[in-house]
Amino acid sequence: MEKITLSVQNLKKVIGKKEIIKGISFELKEGEVFGFLGPNGAGKTTTIRMLVGLIKPTSGSIEICGYNIKTHFYHALKNLGCIVENPELYPYLTGSDNLLHFARMLEGIGEERIKEVTELVGLTERIHDKVKTYSLGMRQRLGIAQALLGRPKVLILDEPTNGLDPAGIREMRQFIRYLAKKEGLSVLVSSHLLSEIQLLCDRVAIISKGTIIRTDTVHHLLSNRERVVWHFHPYEMGKQLLEALTTVEEKKDGTILTEFHETKIAEWNKLLVEAGVSVTEMNRKLPVLEDLFLELTGGDRIE
Repeated sequence: MEKITLSVQNLKKVIGKKEIIKGISFELKEGEVFGFLGPNGAGKTTTIRMLVGLIKPTSGSIEICGYNIKTHFYHALKNLGCIVENPELYPYLTGSDNLLHFARMLEGIGEERIKEVTELVGLTERIHDKVKTYSLGMRQRLGIAQALLGRPKVLILDEPTNGLDPAGIREMRQFIRYLAKKEGLSVLVSSHLLSEIQLLCDRVAIISKGTIIRTDTVHHLLSNRERVVWHFHPYEMGKQLLEALTTVEEKKDGTILTEFHETKIAEWNKLLVEAGVSVTEMNRKLPVLEDLFLELTGGDRIE
């Protein structure tokens, strides 16, 4: 049975007279990467702040490794590591001195653990250099090392790839996957890079206007969404022929989309050509999370 490390049940937050979070529920499992997506003003950041104890929920419950954050705050937060926005580091100290400084705030964390997290995040060669000489990716890794000092079971990362170049994004993605699969951490990732969430996460929760509208595995969210892009002329004749065969989606730019059926595509193309329709493009379009996101949120901008 999969172990639940973070449980959020009917969580609500009211500020003034406005209900920001409207009874959301989700769970994280041990060893998974969980994506948290929401358009502007959806309540994603407010939720994260409640999870890490920065603000109190109006109602509902948050449990971390079985500890309720309201009744057992210390024990709950002891199992949680997080980076909300950018990691706060001292640039004129070395990476090692930064970790030593934060380790002093925790019980039972000595130099051995500092060495372990340094090796884990791949900073052994640079840990004695000043942080001001680090690249953005290295600072992110040092921030994660800091978050891992207390051996948490749940790691919350807010925009972990923000500002990184493509190589840095790929490296961070591989590192997060490693933490989940090899170290058994539950990682909640908030990100505005939908393509990155698709590659990185096992499951995704999509939040809009304070409500979670879908939570599922990336595979299930995108299954049965594969499409075929068609361009042809005469346009109306081709469209009518395809409409008699399958469901047709017509785009404003004149593109026709149909469902992907591997055994039928060649047959449909043949029928179009035999009817005198000239097919100029027939292209398989793989499903992407961005399309689903825009569909579910009505095209709202993401945070």
